[in-house]
Amino acid sequence: MVATALPAAAVLSASAVPQAKAAQAASAAQAHNDKAAPGKGEFTFVLLGHNFGKDGGDAEVRRMLAEADRTDPAFIIATGIKSAGEPCTDRLYEARRDLMNSAEHPLVLLPAGSDWAECRNSNGKSNATERLNRIRELFFIEPDSLGTCKLALNRQSAIAKFRDYAENTYWEQGNILFVTINVPAKNNHYLSEAGRNSEYEDRMVANRAWLHRAFLTAKRKKLPGMVLVMDGDIGAHVEQGFFARLSQKRDGFTEIRRIVRSQADKYSGQLLLVDNRKQDKAAPAISWNKNVGHLSLGAEWTALRVIPGSASLFTLERD
Repeated sequence: MVATALPAAAVLSASAVPQAKAAQAASAAQAHNDKAAPGKGEFTFVLLGHNFGKDGGDAEVRRMLAEADRTDPAFIIATGIKSAGEPCTDRLYEARRDLMNSAEHPLVLLPAGSDWAECRNSNGKSNATERLNRIRELFFIEPDSLGTCKLALNRQSAIAKFRDYAENTYWEQGNILFVTINVPAKNNHYLSEAGRNSEYEDRMVANRAWLHRAFLTAKRKKLPGMVLVMDGDIGAHVEQGFFARLSQKRDGFTEIRRIVRSQADKYSGQLLLVDNRKQDKAAPAISWNKNVGHLSLGAEWTALRVIPGSASLFTLERD
């Protein structure tokens, strides 16, 4: 039987099929890579929680730092030094400072209430203010961040009137304003005893000024987003009934919540509130109410990607 030769066009067409498939596969792979790779102006940052157990805190911090560094973030924000069950000693503070300074990326520390507000001396009396001042001496000697790579920060302590409040900071990254402010969990360290609540009242003067400065900066520069990091959950992302508020005991977050809500209403960008409220085992999630988002950290570390120009400016990164 004599074989019939195929027309030249048919031969070319047949040979082009595998080439076309290969090209399609390469195009699909490239599209996947383009989707996964950071776009222009995108960056990732990491938040560290501190609600781990009372034992093995050093190991937990070391592990979280190592895992966070591997994500190659622009910076890390540590929302606390220690868990509530660990001692309030200089030895522990110094060990954690050395650990945080070993981070490969810039690390910004915000003390949590468990680091100072709940501390007591050997007689069982509160030594919260003394411990907070000691933390300031140990962790905030320099204006820049911790970590082997430094990040330039604006500290409130650079203002003569507020030289004690070095933990309150702000900085910009990719047209996003990041702000840390000392608002500890357990009711903002508001004490119900009679007399002047001096630590709370003095800190609130500083916090009020810092919040106004931060929002003014964001609005003046027309920044599309702000991240406000606090230890306590101030509840600014939820609506509370008038009578429910009347029935509550003195709420140490009332003034902070009022300022944040008022400023957020006049801010055209997205405001993400981050706190350390301990969560269950569910994965962290951002909940939104108008332009105010809320994220609670719990015990683990969390990575967020900032996507400029996106409707979802802040996106949780998943494994």
